[in-house]
Amino acid sequence: MIGIIGAGAFGGALAITLGAKQPVTLWGRGQVGRVIARLPGGALPDLVVVSQDVAEVARCDTVLLALPAQAMGRFLADHGGMFAGRKLVACCKGVDLTTGLGPTGVIAMHCPDAFAAILTGPSFAGDIAKGLPTALTLACADDAIGAALQRQLSTDVLRLYRTNDVIGAEFGGALKNVIAIAAGVVIGAGLGESARAALMTRGFAEMSRLALRMGARPETLSGLSGLGDLVLTCTSQQSRNFRFGTAFGAGAYFDAAVTVEGVATAQAVAMLARKLGVDMPVTQMVAGLTQNKITLEDAIRALMSRPLKQE
Repeated sequence: MIGIIGAGAFGGALAITLGAKQPVTLWGRGQVGRVIARLPGGALPDLVVVSQDVAEVARCDTVLLALPAQAMGRFLADHGGMFAGRKLVACCKGVDLTTGLGPTGVIAMHCPDAFAAILTGPSFAGDIAKGLPTALTLACADDAIGAALQRQLSTDVLRLYRTNDVIGAEFGGALKNVIAIAAGVVIGAGLGESARAALMTRGFAEMSRLALRMGARPETLSGLSGLGDLVLTCTSQQSRNFRFGTAFGAGAYFDAAVTVEGVATAQAVAMLARKLGVDMPVTQMVAGLTQNKITLEDAIRALMSRPLKQE
């Protein structure tokens, strides 16, 4: 049986698509109804049981952690002991600001006896909930566990590609959020589509530099969890990170209640890049902008005045 922790948009979408073929237990904070509030029209199938008891979800062999990256560690610190021996699949994209760990590292820290994996790639919750075709990356260091999860979590419209390159999948998913903020800033500031294309290209280069330094494989960054996710989130208003960047660049209001994973990730990755001596100008720019350490004008000037070099 599958358990899902988190009844937000993505957790609800996974419950809808997976619950169409097998029993699912869904847990969320507070009262969770049969229609997910953040997915208009997203009614839960009959095979989905809604529970407010974490222990009930912990009885499931496979548990999807559909929580924001910065919230997952706090949840597992409180409840991690319940999940020993379970397959825990992180469904978030980010780097923990407190520990500097990716999602599977956070799982390993709090649940050392669990089997950790991550589900990531180009996807919007609304598309999954509507049953639109979506392809994702499932990364697990244990090939046998990864294969079992791939079979269990794939549906007629949700196609999972498997890899054991967990580092590549994690960093691809986390870093693309940072670049998506920067792409949004470019569009919001009126710098144009050509500037966005350049930003995405150079952003992908620095994503690859850090991920490869951390031990990722190049083909993972070129796949769904890297380049594929980058293209989606840098070009669509469905992306919260892109919308946030657009509002920031335009000096417009953005709802502070909306989770924007790339903000905290930019800070965490900027610190990591400095520590490792990896050049990441776009990430440093986003970190500086979102912490009000630099102005938009200064950020643009700094990027455009970088030394000329061979690509």
